[in-house]
Amino acid sequence: MGGMATHLITGSGSGIGAAVTRRLHERGDDLILLARDAGRARQLADAHPGARTLVADLAEPDRISWAFSKQPMPDRLDSLLHIAGIVDLGPIGDLRPKTWHQQLNTNLIAPAELTRLLLPQLRAERGQVIFVNSGAGLSARAEWGAYAAAKHGLKALADALRQEERANGVRVTSVFPGRTASPMQAKVHSQEGKEYDPAQWMDPESVATAIITALDMPRDAEIDNLSIRPGH
Repeated sequence: MGGMATHLITGSGSGIGAAVTRRLHERGDDLILLARDAGRARQLADAHPGARTLVADLAEPDRISWAFSKQPMPDRLDSLLHIAGIVDLGPIGDLRPKTWHQQLNTNLIAPAELTRLLLPQLRAERGQVIFVNSGAGLSARAEWGAYAAAKHGLKALADALRQEERANGVRVTSVFPGRTASPMQAKVHSQEGKEYDPAQWMDPESVATAIITALDMPRDAEIDNLSIRPGH
């Protein structure tokens, strides 16, 4: 990579995304942080001086290309890091289409659309796409149906993309973290009616270490799938 690497990151506002963003920022890489609206973009820019922002709402994937058409786009990109996600639990018997659409839009269709729109820049740099998936992308438990369906879909997206883009030199990695101490985890616990103790779960920094390891692998190697689980 000539000069500084440029990364586009979703979900940089909290949890794993915040940890990855801080570490890449500290080492001097160029960052483009996706924000859902202008106010959020200002917060992210203030938190990471020198980072650029792009505004698009992952909850509305049909509007992302329109939003991007109104903003300057990066001319080169070394990596696209899909870290944003939302979770909503409930039994299949209670889940309405609205919840399915929300889970699929933010967790699957938006990453697909972002990838489509940024592939030309990634191909030009022989870059990398990293999907932060979930243990729920490998098996689905009771009440996790909609989220797990989206994450199973995200694994399929990554697997297909890996084969399609191999000839273009684009690496594709899926990371499957177990439960991580984050705002999302706090929400899950409240939906499950359980006490939340962050000390019981992985630190987002540990997952960030794994993501950055995949990012920094020498070009003669590629991490396709990486599962990370709490070590106690």
